[in-house]
Amino acid sequence: MLELKILSGGAAAGVVQGIQADFESKNDCKINGTFSAVGAMRDLVLQGEPCDIVILSKALVDQLATSGHVLKESIRSLGIVPTGIAVPKSRTLSIPSIKTIDDIREIFRSAPALYFPDMEKSTAGIHFMKVMKTLGLDEELKSKFRTYPNGATAMHMMSLDPDNNVVGGTQTTEINISPDVTLIGLLPDEVALNTDYCLGICNSSANKELATTLANILVGDESLQIRKSIGYIV
Repeated sequence: MLELKILSGGAAAGVVQGIQADFESKNDCKINGTFSAVGAMRDLVLQGEPCDIVILSKALVDQLATSGHVLKESIRSLGIVPTGIAVPKSRTLSIPSIKTIDDIREIFRSAPALYFPDMEKSTAGIHFMKVMKTLGLDEELKSKFRTYPNGATAMHMMSLDPDNNVVGGTQTTEINISPDVTLIGLLPDEVALNTDYCLGICNSSANKELATTLANILVGDESLQIRKSIGYIV
């Protein structure tokens, strides 16, 4: 059976998985998707990992086009993904306001642990480290950081913490596909992050025609409601 391999940031997992079964049935193929930190996925492409489609932040897809790994003319946007704050659904404390910088500082300081995706290679994780530095909390709260390869894993692990008053943050699309956590809001404007997630077809793909068919669905009307429902701004 023909296989399409996708290397993607976690922010697009819900989109791919949402259309996967129907696409595989109609095209008699298998989608093999790997979803993790965008930097890690970019590195796999550079290392020669077989891949038909990449879905990463626009900046990284553009880099891969410049290096010749992605066909420049194939690059298209799935939409903008905001970054948000989440708590376990089982939280016993009241849900705090996160409208201001001071609110964010307080919720981070009061949490027994803080759950994020990789703070060196993931879009959201890198940004949250910047936020910590902006707030002057990067060293103060370092012992509370709990980091995982992607946001969905971080959210799952947060939901398993025996202290349900923990707090976490990642892309809203990863929060919204995690059944045991609740999105409580976006980062305030002063420290907000809105990321344009784009796909590109890999130059090395042996299945460019089928990859293009899949790409058209991922950025088109057939996936529009899925993208909107999990947090994409389209």
